[in-house]
Amino acid sequence: QVQLVESGGGLVQAGGSLRLSCAASGRTFGRSAMGWFRQAPGKEREFLATINWSSDIIYYVDSVKGRFTISRDNAKSTVYLQMNSLKPEDTAVYYCAASLTVRPTIAYQYDYWGQGTQVTVSS
Repeated sequence: QVQLVESGGGLVQAGGSLRLSCAASGRTFGRSAMGWFRQAPGKEREFLATINWSSDIIYYVDSVKGRFTISRDNAKSTVYLQMNSLKPEDTAVYYCAASLTVRPTIAYQYDYWGQGTQVTVSS
């Protein structure tokens, strides 16, 4: 099994950047696809990006293409989400998740979830 802990959230000015980290424990990390989601108050959890175990399959939702970058360091058992050009609309709780599905893009395809980290973007 995999346990995930997000960090790196906080308050940032519009146009600024944040890098979220997701530290994973468990020996299955290397074969797991990883994803990032976010959820704003009153909204459904939104898929953002996914990356497979070998980092050769990467997919982003349209709203973050060109601004967010997902990456992973299997040696450190860590997944990252680099967020640039942040907008107030990006304000949400951000979640890291792990899946054994090859290309998971929806929440039910993920098996393990972190606790979330708050990102607030001021105008």
